[in-house]
Amino acid sequence: MTKNYTPSLESDYRQCQSLIRQHSKSFYYAFSTLPETDANAVYAVYAFCRMADDAIDQAEDAETGIANLRQLEDGLDAFVAGNMPQAPMWRALGDVVDRYDIDESMLYAQIRGQEMDVHFEQPKDMDDLIHYSSHVAGSVGKLLLPILSDDLSQERKANAEKLGIAMQITNILRDIGEDMREHGRVYIPASILNDYGCSVAQLEERKVDQAFMDAWEHLAREAEVLYEDFRKEILHYKEEAQLPLLVSLSVYREILNEVRSSNYDCFSKRNAVSMTRKMKIRNEESQFLKNIKDA
Repeated sequence: MTKNYTPSLESDYRQCQSLIRQHSKSFYYAFSTLPETDANAVYAVYAFCRMADDAIDQAEDAETGIANLRQLEDGLDAFVAGNMPQAPMWRALGDVVDRYDIDESMLYAQIRGQEMDVHFEQPKDMDDLIHYSSHVAGSVGKLLLPILSDDLSQERKANAEKLGIAMQITNILRDIGEDMREHGRVYIPASILNDYGCSVAQLEERKVDQAFMDAWEHLAREAEVLYEDFRKEILHYKEEAQLPLLVSLSVYREILNEVRSSNYDCFSKRNAVSMTRKMKIRNEESQFLKNIKDA
């Protein structure tokens, strides 16, 4: 543990670490190899985003969800004003803000994104979906940027946001069944479903046919273009962050291939990347970095 952490702060970070280890094995696998201070910062940002997500998804009804978000936003208002709420996540996040040039407006964007789920409407088109995804996931990319890179230019921020959007689209494609079953939400834009002749009723029936696969693949290609574009960004990041970031990107991208391998069954199972495949991805990305640096 970094020597200028207090024992209390060490404990706060460990609680944040336990959240990411429990809820996002892919992110933890990728980012746990960062230098300790940077890894802890990632854990704290994740813990805030997890709290915002749980405020809605674990609420019994919309009214409770909104009340949970208002309580979180009240805590954020106090945090930004310098009145630290006395809870592990806030204390850890306070240390992160002291160490890095965090854009606190992205914490508010995260809350606004969760509000969209309370008043949920199926996206009409890709613009709607990108608007939503930029709040709930693009904001995460911008929050992590100053932890992982010393270049905080507008170009870097825009591309970090796009990576978050790609990951959110991947989540949507993985969780179609879960989102419908547990939350009554369909995130695939209506225009895309209509273009391929796939209806919401068909999704409710868990019918996997060519129309569904074509609509699914349309959205998957949108994510894969963003993933591929981001690879060109990697040398703008700290050297010690380059491999963890590429591993994170490629493990998430591999979720799409897992769905394909299961014949597009994203209704009855949660497709995941095996540890064996994750280890292979790490080796592949390590070789990729070596090649582009030797070129």
